Amino acid sequence: MREPQIDHAAVFRALPGMVALLTPELVYADVNDDFVRITGRSREELIGRYIFDVFPENPHDDAAAGMRETRESMLRAVATGERDTMAVLRYDIEDSQHPGLWHEHFWSPVNAPVLGADGKVTLIVHRVEEVTELIRARGGPGGDSRARALEADLYARARELQEVNERLRKAHAHEREVALALQEALLPAPGPLGHHQAAVRYRPAVGALNVCGDWYDLVDLPGDCLAVAVGDVVGHGLAAACVMGQLRSALSAATRVADGPARALEALGLYARSVEGAESTTAATAFVDWGTHTLTYSSAGHLPPALLHPDGTVTFLDQATDPPLGASVEHSERPEASAPFTEGATLVLYTDGLVERRTEDIDIGLARLARSLGAHREAGPEDLADALLTDLLPPTGTTDDTALVVIRL
Repeated sequence: MREPQIDHAAVFRALPGMVALLTPELVYADVNDDFVRITGRSREELIGRYIFDVFPENPHDDAAAGMRETRESMLRAVATGERDTMAVLRYDIEDSQHPGLWHEHFWSPVNAPVLGADGKVTLIVHRVEEVTELIRARGGPGGDSRARALEADLYARARELQEVNERLRKAHAHEREVALALQEALLPAPGPLGHHQAAVRYRPAVGALNVCGDWYDLVDLPGDCLAVAVGDVVGHGLAAACVMGQLRSALSAATRVADGPARALEALGLYARSVEGAESTTAATAFVDWGTHTLTYSSAGHLPPALLHPDGTVTFLDQATDPPLGASVEHSERPEASAPFTEGATLVLYTDGLVERRTEDIDIGLARLARSLGAHREAGPEDLADALLTDLLPPTGTTDDTALVVIRL
């Protein structure tokens, strides 16, 4: 059966209800027929113009906030790549035939982003239902007074809800900014590693509530040796970032004096018992000895480091895994294992944001990581780190942070 040829432009024009397409700069790109009819503006008055040049705020309404609330909702959709549904708002429209004459209107708007192939917002779908008649609804004798009271109550409650939502968004956005600033200050850039090469990456989760406690660290050890670690604190927000800072510093100090990665994690586990919010934190650390071409590693409930061999095969270092920090009531020695490496191999440590997806088994994510490593085995650490993020992270980002360390051995 032959598939029908659909004229999508015609379908868009005929959509019931008011629908407009705007650029991320809030300039009209297209509108449907109902948008033209209900607003009383021609397509020529709309297309190519900034939304609030066409529809300014009513200067005679001291309490008007429709323009500000609509603009902030649209900009949130652009910034987050997520749909933003607004509470009912009043937004008057000036009569195009009689300047200075404003008509009272109530609207229920939704702003949805359209993403391009690169995951960035290319358009905003602005869908609006006019609810003016619903707000003004009357019923039975004496309905006029009751209707005006109902209108005032509904509108006041809608505005209150919008204001509460806006305060919450601003509070969460501020917390996210503080947490990200703290993480940036605590997560070091790779220092000099002699003639060895390393790359690090940190990608925060999307959304105002999803700043987490991932960390990485690189520590020079005596001789031609290096310790590398990654960790992940359970929880979100500023509290998780603060716990992350304490645990990263503690592990960094323990690494400098401990006899191997397992002893360093044991010391971290003891310290974590005194830090509120540190329970169930995962961490993995590896000591690299270029003199003996040996990796010694240990993991506290963390995903296994990946060793990329020069021929493109990948070995996951999973022979020394123990429960997360604070998971055991009694203190016990943590396991430790060693693996040889050849010159030109690559060690990759990462947090679960790189490979874990809620709808998949973790083995699928690990297999995806191994394929990507094999495909880019000839790339240097910087290029390989970028390739892994491109291959493994969704274009729209993830709901978990991602920390990544790549070291050419």
